[in-house]
Amino acid sequence: MVNSIVAAFSVFGLLVVQLSALGFEDVNQRATKELYDEVRQLLRLNERYVQDEPQNEKQEPTVDISEKPDIPKEVKNWPEQPLKLGQVSGVSVNSALQPVIFHRGDRVWDRFSFNETHHFQLAYLGPIKEHTVLTLDPQTGKILGKWGADFFYMPHGLTIDRHDNLWLTDVALHQVFKFKPGELQPSQTFGQRFEPGSDKNHFCKPTSTAIAFTGEIFIADGYCNTRILKYNAAGSLLRIFPTAPDVLSLQVPHGLALIESQDRICVADRENMRVVCPRAGLYSLQGKKEPPLTITLPDMGRVFGIAARGKFIYAVNGPTPALTVQGMTINPQTESVIDHWAPKEETFGNPHDIAVCPNGSALYIVEIGPNRVWKFDLVHPK
Repeated sequence: MVNSIVAAFSVFGLLVVQLSALGFEDVNQRATKELYDEVRQLLRLNERYVQDEPQNEKQEPTVDISEKPDIPKEVKNWPEQPLKLGQVSGVSVNSALQPVIFHRGDRVWDRFSFNETHHFQLAYLGPIKEHTVLTLDPQTGKILGKWGADFFYMPHGLTIDRHDNLWLTDVALHQVFKFKPGELQPSQTFGQRFEPGSDKNHFCKPTSTAIAFTGEIFIADGYCNTRILKYNAAGSLLRIFPTAPDVLSLQVPHGLALIESQDRICVADRENMRVVCPRAGLYSLQGKKEPPLTITLPDMGRVFGIAARGKFIYAVNGPTPALTVQGMTINPQTESVIDHWAPKEETFGNPHDIAVCPNGSALYIVEIGPNRVWKFDLVHPK
């Protein structure tokens, strides 16, 4: 599959070269640069797949399509030493199986943070002084690396794609950023700094991202606009949904997860207390015209975070009156919750995001009160 994608990009790249030779030298230079960046990353990924043996734990194995999903089992006393964290809003896992978290340092999102028009009221404080992006040791929870000081104002979502690019959302800035591995300045930026809006060039408190194998980008424009925007790898807008005649209606799309084998983009539709999975349209621009898969049950509560593994979704809810805060395992195809799980001795407080390791060995949950990180091993049922 990787070879096919690389070949497709190469053909398109040759077309750009040919157009330039014919005199079209100003043909979308930014898109061309991004195209070749993506080609180089795909080539590196292809080399890794060719060189690595199947037993290499850093390589993503073939997806398990069995009917029984792995069961989360809490790893006790992890991290081994307490971490000094602010509100932990995002988590993802890199190709080295290291969890990476996004936290707010000494900044807190409360009722004074935004006005009625969604403009951030604390910009005068400047960016957060602490490092906001932390890489943790998967065995001990020790901090292995940190960066992000003096850049972010109100961290929210974090996604790491297959090339180890980091995609970060900042609800105060109303922006989404792509950072390449090891770089401290974004290679792509979506949205306008401190400017909330609802047109195609603005966001209003964007919450989450999901990145397809082909490089297509999904952004949840969550708190104000309640919509999902889809872009190609170069950042050109392909689609906004829901739009007529879509039947989908969202209220705070808070988390995203792709099930690419089924061409589904799943959404943690927080205030509707459900998970919905419309067609992602990865194989055609529009995708099939059909209602989204919808998972909703009386005890689901406000779903904050979701993560995909194979054909299943792992989800975590947040505080909801009269309901238990817990994790859930979901089968979107049958539109059912097939398992509930939680820590054995402690309880969740205010979970905000969830992530699954690329090799399916563990999952992580982060909270914004108490500000902490949980690790769960994923154990295959007997």
